[in-house]
Amino acid sequence: MAQGLIEVERKFLPGPGTEERLQELGGTLEHRVTFRDTYYDTPELSLMQADHWLRRREDSGWELKCPGAAGVLGHHTEYKELTAEPTIVAQLCKVLGADGLGAGDVAAVLGPLGLQEVASFVTKRSAWKLVLLGTDEEEPQLRVDLDTADFGYAVGEVEALVHEEAEVPTALEKIHRLSSMLGVPAQETAPAKLIVYLQRFRPQDYQRLLEVNSSKQRPQGTEDPDNCLG
Repeated sequence: MAQGLIEVERKFLPGPGTEERLQELGGTLEHRVTFRDTYYDTPELSLMQADHWLRRREDSGWELKCPGAAGVLGHHTEYKELTAEPTIVAQLCKVLGADGLGAGDVAAVLGPLGLQEVASFVTKRSAWKLVLLGTDEEEPQLRVDLDTADFGYAVGEVEALVHEEAEVPTALEKIHRLSSMLGVPAQETAPAKLIVYLQRFRPQDYQRLLEVNSSKQRPQGTEDPDNCLG
């Protein structure tokens, strides 16, 4: 994925007929894949509290999700995704207030920044793409990922990638249209896999996020804080 793209997404709870509905709408199954994600943070969850999410995906490398535009409302999230390691390191140092670490590999700065593994789980995913009827065939396709984590939680995600903030409203309109076609209730919110993992296996960390986000204006990705990435 190109560096600096804006990811606009909405999570939902898939049902037994979701894949069939995607086929009816003209969706194409790109692949089925299994992967492990490992998330890193400080013991105080300093990154998550700042709405930054650092993960390493097995065989894919590092990714840091950062907040998009301020003031995002509703049941969607908006993030910038960083995948170039020097850029990730620079942003980590900025968020954590560390200087002088240079622009090396992410793995090399985990120790100096006090970052440690906070979650690791395997996901089985079916990845779909489709273009909504009535839209330009040359426009970027919407992506729908249907995930089942190895701890028994299933969640879906409708996603659009855009280059500029000005494109976000159009992407949102498409996401909401497709969500409605899939039978997703307008007000439905679905927790991300990572949040459910913390809730089940690290309840003190989950409670920490709840308390921090209830004492300040919540970052867009941490409403509840369930509506974040995963």
